[in-house]
Amino acid sequence: MDRAEFDKFAEEYKSLHRENIVASGENPEYFAEYKMKDLRRIVQVARDVEIDGSFLDFGAGVGTSVPFFRKYFPSAHLTCLDVSEASLEIAAANFGSMAKYIAFDGRALPFEDNSFDAAYACCVFHHISPEEHVYLLRELRRVLKRNGIVMIYEHNPLNPLTVRAVNSCPFDENAVLIRASTMYRNFRSAGFSSASVSYRVFFPKLLSFIRSIEASLGWLPLGAQYYVTAAKGD
Repeated sequence: MDRAEFDKFAEEYKSLHRENIVASGENPEYFAEYKMKDLRRIVQVARDVEIDGSFLDFGAGVGTSVPFFRKYFPSAHLTCLDVSEASLEIAAANFGSMAKYIAFDGRALPFEDNSFDAAYACCVFHHISPEEHVYLLRELRRVLKRNGIVMIYEHNPLNPLTVRAVNSCPFDENAVLIRASTMYRNFRSAGFSSASVSYRVFFPKLLSFIRSIEASLGWLPLGAQYYVTAAKGD
């Protein structure tokens, strides 16, 4: 994870992101919010994870997810972690006490074992060298409490519109998109005994009137994004 690469885009991240997704008809906030909705639903299903527990936003950047996390988890404790100190400074300036903001070296997570009830990463791993994925998933597993959950969101390289958007985005210039099947195998290699994949974002805003059927399409590998989730077993 290259701190300098993220620092140089910190100030203009939101405007670049907004321009890059214009074809969807949505704004960055739409994409940030549905991820937190999904996380809330996953946590509610998990019997051993408290809604007001401790959560880790891995690769939080400028904190795009923070206000929506707080909307769906008003009493939880949130820690935002990133290699980019410039991005975290922006997040702290915008969202203040909604979270804690911690920089790290891109390798070892600066937390004790069993620190968090849940962890999530929103379109972060495609910025990380593939050789480091399993190691960092192991680190995320290490800092989770027993039965804690992790949710990793990524862009779907099987969706041509997603590929076009990533290829034209300045801050994705070094991105390597990851197939859901690969991420699933990485979860297993990292020690998660079970994992599940669900695809998301099938319709642009123009077709928002049929988005209600998206929940039944999670199996279809054509969504613009997907997430893999798993719980930490024994």
